[in-house]
Amino acid sequence: MPTYRPGPVSLVIAALVALFLLLPLLAVIPVSLTPSRMLAMPTGELSLRHYRSLIEDPRWLQSILLSIRIGIVSSAISTVLALCFSLGVWMFQPRFTATLVGFVLLPMVVPPVVSAVTLYFLLTSISGVSSFFGYDTWLGVAMAHSVMTVPFATVLILVSLSQLDRRIDLAARGLGASVWARATRVIMPNIKFGIVTAALLSFVLSWEEIGVTLFITSVNAITLPRLMWMGLRDNIDPAIAALSVILIIITVLVLAVRSVVVGLNRGSKPV
Repeated sequence: MPTYRPGPVSLVIAALVALFLLLPLLAVIPVSLTPSRMLAMPTGELSLRHYRSLIEDPRWLQSILLSIRIGIVSSAISTVLALCFSLGVWMFQPRFTATLVGFVLLPMVVPPVVSAVTLYFLLTSISGVSSFFGYDTWLGVAMAHSVMTVPFATVLILVSLSQLDRRIDLAARGLGASVWARATRVIMPNIKFGIVTAALLSFVLSWEEIGVTLFITSVNAITLPRLMWMGLRDNIDPAIAALSVILIIITVLVLAVRSVVVGLNRGSKPV
């Protein structure tokens, strides 16, 4: 089967578009090396003071660890809820499937401000009952993030299920397999890529969530995006640029490792 190879003109256009999209990210690198206390391009002297401040200031490490903890818990909750809902809809095909799916996807279409205000009143009400998970607690933030990320995880898992041959489930049911056995031993192994993708996407969405977090946190649950937002609002700390460079490097490394792994897997497959 012949493969399509782009010509030189297409490659040049693609390179120019990629460069146009990456220039704003590349501009962060010199800003992070400025010796100034404000966001500014360095005039000649370069300094690593803002990278040192990320290590010396305990607030950055605490916010990073808190964001990771919230992201992991939120991702786990979102993935489990989305998986249970998707499996139930796919296996039992209820009468009002479209209505149920639309209800689950509501947080995707509702304005974030509306969701943030609703979650604020919900968590403040919960705080009156228990201070362990409520307003300005890390577990309350994880619960709120789960509400926002469940629709995205549901979409990914439903897409994976739509590509699965339903006859596999019918065969397992015909052989007497229980609902639990069909779900865990037949269906889930065949959509594991979609489940992992849903979990990763939920973690990323929780990691970068700022709109809802501003409404449901105050002084105790300071996530990394909230701390960056506070730095931009109060004194425009150049340490934010240094942190952005580190996150860009981590993202590039992850993508590079993924490309290498995918290339090795393709090369190891028999022709």
